[in-house]
Amino acid sequence: MADMLYAKIRVRSDGKERGRTAVLAMGVVRKAWTVAWRSRDDAVPAKNPFVDMDLYGYQAKRSRPVRRGELNRFVAAADAAGEPSLGTAAMIVFYFLQLQTDILGRLSWTHYRSAEKPNHIQIFHNKTGVLVDVPLYNEDGTCLWPEIVARLDSAPRKGGLIVTGDLPDRTRKICLPWEIDYFRHRFAAIRLAAGIGPEVKFMGLRHGGNVEAADAGLTDAQMRALSGHKTVQAPLRYAQASDEQSRVGGSEKTAG
Repeated sequence: MADMLYAKIRVRSDGKERGRTAVLAMGVVRKAWTVAWRSRDDAVPAKNPFVDMDLYGYQAKRSRPVRRGELNRFVAAADAAGEPSLGTAAMIVFYFLQLQTDILGRLSWTHYRSAEKPNHIQIFHNKTGVLVDVPLYNEDGTCLWPEIVARLDSAPRKGGLIVTGDLPDRTRKICLPWEIDYFRHRFAAIRLAAGIGPEVKFMGLRHGGNVEAADAGLTDAQMRALSGHKTVQAPLRYAQASDEQSRVGGSEKTAG
């Protein structure tokens, strides 16, 4: 039954395949079966037929990591276009590894250098429910994030959220939070102006930040402390292997 259901969902009525939809659907049903069994073990069999299915025809595409040079070009293009908040959002996700929805809807000025923690920024990862207190300065007073700290210190506070639209709303005459769809539209326009290919997505900035952290030699525990991930495996999906990691690994192996 499970295999027949998967095959039915996988092929549309016009004959075209929709592998991603089918795989995601099986994941939902697999979890639902387990939840139902926990609630009604007298009616639902313990053996879940949606476990260990042979799912084929779909492989998730990995986001291309954005490198620091591309980040700098994007920020410069956003500033030139009069939309610096886009550049600020890009820097936040690259340096602090926060998701787009949290940046646009939750990250407020109260999280940045508050009276209680003037040398920290609080980054909330809603996906994992983790609040990370990120230090902005080393013990000797050296700024750990000079680019983003300088930008935030000099940014005008147009609203409660750090990342707010740059132009006042024509009706309300104030700067409003970004709508996600319009934010994506403007991100694509600035990306084009910066000469960055369309294959680069906003999520690629988070991947790029993780890759740079791995290139710098951060341990799994250090990367999880910054990204808010709860498992060792999670950051590995973002910190894709790079030439720098291979060079560092090779030199350490030779030294050993």
